[in-house]
Amino acid sequence: MDLLIIKNFKINQVNMQKGEKMKAKDIAYSALFVALTAVGAQISIPIGTVPITFQLLFVLLSGLILGPRLGFLSQLIYIFMGAIGLPVFANFSGGFAHVYGPTGGYLMAFPIAAYLAGFFSKRQENISNYILGTFLAISVVYLLGWFRLGLFMGGDFKKAFIVGVAPFVLIDFGKGALSILIAKRVKTAVKI
Repeated sequence: MDLLIIKNFKINQVNMQKGEKMKAKDIAYSALFVALTAVGAQISIPIGTVPITFQLLFVLLSGLILGPRLGFLSQLIYIFMGAIGLPVFANFSGGFAHVYGPTGGYLMAFPIAAYLAGFFSKRQENISNYILGTFLAISVVYLLGWFRLGLFMGGDFKKAFIVGVAPFVLIDFGKGALSILIAKRVKTAVKI
């Protein structure tokens, strides 16, 4: 699996080196998912250190619909915009403190998650690959988010799990299922 991801990444690098330029529609679709992720962050239910938001839904959709490269790029731009202070994170906040803070691991996982969702859904467009990509994407978000939150809590990873992972598992896998349904419909309706 790792070799497939590395091989795909190298193929994309070679294509970019050959002078393949991003098309206007690629830029527009990436910008759309940056905006959707920012809107998803504002739909927020505070339940403690880590709020429930719709960011993850749009992270997953960016990968499933745009593919690994553009999904990754859209989420990287989203994080960059928030890091420089634009109010794109939850509660119209921004700044490097959010990327470095207790929820920074979740944010930093977004580009990787979008890449994974896109990589597996593009390999062979069937429901099992969509599910696998979505499951791995959510798992990466949890792993990096839990790790960063645990470090922020002085190494108390058990408490970090209880606060930053356990309350969200069912909700986020529900978002994952919803993202698969939406992506399948969008891909049949729109040629991307």
